[in-house]
Order: sequence, then structure tokens, then C-alpha cells
Amino acid sequence: MKIICIGRNYANHAKELNNKIPEEPVFFLKPETALLPKRNPFVYPSFSNDVHYETEIVVRINRLGKHIHEQFAHKYYNEIGIGIDFTARDVQSELKKKGLPWEKAKAFDGSAPVGHKFIPVNQFDDVQNINFSLKVNGETRQKGNTKDMLFGINQIIAYVSQFITLKIGDLIFTGTPEGVGPVKIDDTLECFIEEEPMLKFKVK
Repeated sequence: MKIICIGRNYANHAKELNNKIPEEPVFFLKPETALLPKRNPFVYPSFSNDVHYETEIVVRINRLGKHIHEQFAHKYYNEIGIGIDFTARDVQSELKKKGLPWEKAKAFDGSAPVGHKFIPVNQFDDVQNINFSLKVNGETRQKGNTKDMLFGINQIIAYVSQFITLKIGDLIFTGTPEGVGPVKIDDTLECFIEEEPMLKFKVK
């Protein structure tokens, strides 16, 4: 199982980090060890002083696929979930300056908490019109809607499958809206799809 993350997929998020709007999907990988075990807290990594949350809709792949055409991409998933792409922003900034890969800042253990359940796609009128949000200590910090994606879910699946074979159980983090920010020890994070709570954990 692998975790595929799409970067800069919401224009306002790209702007808030002073990144260029991409002309094609930008993606990177996290290992399976980035998943946060159920009921575990997120342990603040010792190598960073500036870890940021990035709340994202997550798609779970349910069929083996390679070179998938966009018009058939909807056949390769049937559930939608939510997760957080934790980023050690200070580490990432240093890596960017040196032109180095981001794995140290993005792929560390526990950096990809995912909701305790997934919602069947047929419960949504349109997967490109889903509201999602993050609360930190009860305060809403991020609100997004999948209609604002630069590259839609089916387009992402088709694009990534040109380079990487998708396997059953793979997770695709589809990008974060604006409003990313730092977490601190003792924070409580809660993620929602529409009004339904999907993920909750503490920072230790």
C-alpha cells in the first residue's frame, strides 16, 4: 500500500505559500508508516519546530490500474475519506532552498492520519462538490470544497496512473485548501466531511 499526495491543487493554497499555480498535477509519496494508528496521538517530531496541518479529501483505490483513461477513472474508487498531510514546514523550506526532495518534511512516521471510516461515493450527488473542514481545539481552521480543485479526482487518478501502477488499498490525498497552519502539543484536531465527524486525535 502506498500514499500518493497531490500538492498545490487549490489555487488559494498555492498562493498562500507563494507557489506557482501548476499546469499539471504535482505529486509525491508517503510510505505506509506515515499512517497514524487508530486511537494514537500524533507525536510532534523532534526534528521540527514548525509542523503544519493540511486537511485533504482522501480517495481509496479499489482496483488495480495502469494508464487509466480519465473517463474510466471513476471505476477505480468507490469511497471518499479525509486525512491530514502533516508537513514539517521549516524542514521543507530548507530542502526547497537546496533543490532537494521533500521526504524528510512530508513522509515521516505518523504524518498521514486518515479518518476512521470512508463514505461510499454513491452517497454524494457529485464528488466534485464535497464540503470538508478542520477544527483545532474546536475552532474552524480550514474549510474547502472539492469543486475548487485545480485537477479533479478522476483527472488525478488518470494522471498518476501514467507513471505509477495503482493497487487496491492505495490512498490518494487530493490536496489542501487555504488556511494551513501550525499545530502545537496538546492541540485536538477534528476533521469533517460535510457535517459528519470523520477523524479526531490529539498532538503529543
